Amino acid sequence: MGKRIILFLLTNLAVIVVASFILNLLGVTPYLTQKGLNYQSLFIFALIFGFAGAIISLLLSKTIAIYGYGVKRIQSPSNNYERILFTTVQNLAQRAGIGMPEIGIYDSPEPNAFATGWNRNKSLVAVSTGLLQNMTQQELDGVLGHEISHIANGDMVTMTLLQGVLNTFVIFFARIVAFAIAQVLQKDEEGGGISMMAYWLISMVFEIVFGILASLIVLAYSRRREFRADAGSVRLVNKASMIAALQRLQQLTAKTPEDNRVPSMAAFKISHQSRFGKWFASHPPLEARIEALEKMG
Repeated sequence: MGKRIILFLLTNLAVIVVASFILNLLGVTPYLTQKGLNYQSLFIFALIFGFAGAIISLLLSKTIAIYGYGVKRIQSPSNNYERILFTTVQNLAQRAGIGMPEIGIYDSPEPNAFATGWNRNKSLVAVSTGLLQNMTQQELDGVLGHEISHIANGDMVTMTLLQGVLNTFVIFFARIVAFAIAQVLQKDEEGGGISMMAYWLISMVFEIVFGILASLIVLAYSRRREFRADAGSVRLVNKASMIAALQRLQQLTAKTPEDNRVPSMAAFKISHQSRFGKWFASHPPLEARIEALEKMG
């Protein structure tokens, strides 16, 4: 947990440094003036900060995954688990027409796997020890076919672009609304501009509110891409293996203690969802994914 917090703080620091450098390089003037908001400067500010955060997170995604989850990268297989994993990923990558991903294993009882990386030819596929120890070769084929499909579909880049666009509009509109409210609440008898403290506090509140609304769009797209990755696994492997993997996950999920779940990096498995919680889930219910596969021709 400590590593993840440090990496999170370093990532945000990198965003601030890079975005500030670009703003200075482009000579963007402050968007908040005595006369009010400069909408052009504000939009450029929002665009740079919105995309800087998304792009830097993508570029650092492999590093964050490796150090945050203690992923051991396999350079040369040293046991049967590693040999099976290495050979399967190598074959699937060739079928998908992508470069050989780095392969890693991390210690966790949770049956899970994820793929990450900014380049489809320089990606990372990592699986948990819990997954390797609890799945058959057929089920593992389905899981890895799903992850390779994420890479081949360019899902990480697409998610980054979507997040960048939404970040931009969240920052832009949050500051416009904050400025309007701060002006209404201004009690300066001399009329000498708004209170900066009030402005920043209000803008942060609206960034959180708009950010939650924007996350619903991101999560809806994330659920859609899971169906596409399942279908991709069918093309790379076969339908039976993908369905078997999901059915196995249903069994394993029911046995996995809540304390051991790691939903933040889950790219394959989901936990049980409530009727309300499904809107904030990155993955569709396993039952829905199995049903979609069974309907495929």
